[in-house]
Amino acid sequence: MTKNKNPLVKPFVKWAGGKRQLMPQIMKYMPQKFGRYFEPFVGGGAVLFELQNSKSTINDFNSELILTYRTVRDNLEELLDELRVHENNNSSDYYYEIREWDRNGKIDDKSDVERAARFIFLNKTGFNGLFRVNSQNQINTPYGRYKNPAIVNAEVLTSVSKFLNKSSIKILNGDFEKAVKSAKRGDFIYFDPPYAPMVSDKQSFVGYTLNGFDADDQVRLRNLMDTLTDKGVKVMLSNSSVPFIHDIYAAYKENTVIVPASRNINSNGTGRGKVSEVLIMNYNYLDNEIR
Repeated sequence: MTKNKNPLVKPFVKWAGGKRQLMPQIMKYMPQKFGRYFEPFVGGGAVLFELQNSKSTINDFNSELILTYRTVRDNLEELLDELRVHENNNSSDYYYEIREWDRNGKIDDKSDVERAARFIFLNKTGFNGLFRVNSQNQINTPYGRYKNPAIVNAEVLTSVSKFLNKSSIKILNGDFEKAVKSAKRGDFIYFDPPYAPMVSDKQSFVGYTLNGFDADDQVRLRNLMDTLTDKGVKVMLSNSSVPFIHDIYAAYKENTVIVPASRNINSNGTGRGKVSEVLIMNYNYLDNEIR
């Protein structure tokens, strides 16, 4: 873990299910020593940026999100210039004009910088910070009407760019299983998948990839955790505290911790508030030994 952390290296997009509020618990139960760090569902990157481990591999299925990470790393100045254009034009009409790119085909003619700037702009100005796509993989979040959205956050983006430019950081875009193929004994993986829906919460987090993340995917992730355990890779996984998750991870019951959390980003107001989440580990968090 990095001792001299830069406080400006922090998430540059809002993300539903972001882990900043759970960071004390995540850090408390995380292994004290490990080799490479893997985060296959990186989202807004709260844990990545808290650790600031230069030996990291991050991944997400969301191609526009990963394109944005790579653009922050590779084309920062051009990105900032493009974000300033969005900031100067920010309005409801302008928002829907930019959002329309993935409906009218314009996005196919845009550069990576233009697409990344669009992604950040829509994220910062969309309603309640909710990134949501429809069945055609089109962003359908309405305009948020914020007074002073941080569209051009140059200090943070500059610091994040410097961090991502460390030569040993890898940025991948694909399936979570492929993202951890190279993990070996002594490495550490944090899985933060789309959560299993609460029994009374039909507004689950499956809208963040085109194909969603269903029960079969949850089981596939559990099977992967079993395989990684056999390899000696340390794994921590977060999810909602519901019977289905407790059942499929029953073998890890002794190293499962229930933690309180607040769900602040949801398109339905009744879906916000206090909820219980779980941290599931394949190691004894008291002595960091794999079970």
